[in-house]
Amino acid sequence: MNVVRRHLISGTAVAAATVLGLGTLTACSGSSAAAGNTDKFDVVASFYPMAFLAEQIGGTHVNVTSLTEPGQEPHDLEISARQTAQLQESDAVLYLKGLQPSVDDAVTQSEIKTKIDAATLTSLEEHGDEVGGHAAEHEDEHGEEEGEEHGDEHGGKDPHVWLDPVKYAEIAKGVGAAFEKADPEHADTYKTNTEALVEKLGALDSQFKSGLKDTGSKVFITTHAAFGYLAERYGLTEEAISGLDPESEPSAARVRELEKMAKADGVTTVFYETLVSDRTAKTLANDAKLKTDVLDPIEGITEKSRGDDYFAVMEANLKALESALGAK
Repeated sequence: MNVVRRHLISGTAVAAATVLGLGTLTACSGSSAAAGNTDKFDVVASFYPMAFLAEQIGGTHVNVTSLTEPGQEPHDLEISARQTAQLQESDAVLYLKGLQPSVDDAVTQSEIKTKIDAATLTSLEEHGDEVGGHAAEHEDEHGEEEGEEHGDEHGGKDPHVWLDPVKYAEIAKGVGAAFEKADPEHADTYKTNTEALVEKLGALDSQFKSGLKDTGSKVFITTHAAFGYLAERYGLTEEAISGLDPESEPSAARVRELEKMAKADGVTTVFYETLVSDRTAKTLANDAKLKTDVLDPIEGITEKSRGDDYFAVMEANLKALESALGAK
């Protein structure tokens, strides 16, 4: 579809495409397709949650390519010359600014006309390694000094908004509107598909509200602080071993604190995820005599995922939380 912009690609990008080959990237659906210059509306998505939105909203009218391959930790992504060329060849890019610095830089430097930053379509909040009602109680009881030492050390703007179905629906509405504007020929389809997706996300929100309304505990422990928005939405408290960065190492004091907190708050389970090491989570669980289970931040779908798309994995996450928290 991108016929006009084909002549605007820089010499460097053309050379890179010639040497490396534009080839294909694996889209979130599992199929492979050329990134640009197809007869469809060509969308490059930064990683799975963005690619899923584009596919659900675009339907048969879009060709979606993900910059982050299945199984790749999205925070670690470094844009290649081939991917830079693919970006230039496309009609739109859908990304979440603040999650993948190399993507942010590539988008800023690209000439692509339609740049959709999901972070502008909802509100982002400051989250540390403790998020939810428990954090507020902790500060009330122990004062600001301990709260700063404990929760803000690994804090910052939290990009994990897709794990809150309500915020994800807000982003979906914005993406749908952007697609309608960029590709007006298929605007009616984009509008219809967006409405259907938002309705489905609303039903998922209702499932979480019902499933987590009455639980024995409200506190859960995760590997890194990906579930802050989910915790706030459903009245829970996330205690993360690490902060927003999944590769950051927790201090010995933080580990000791989590062991004490787990006993005091009746925590039964330490959650880990499939795309980063589970070593720290399992060590903590072993020392504190707790169980382990998977709580998936859905940054990519792999063979280890408990479902083949966003909704299936979110429902698996809900079941894991219900079990760990003692849902009644």
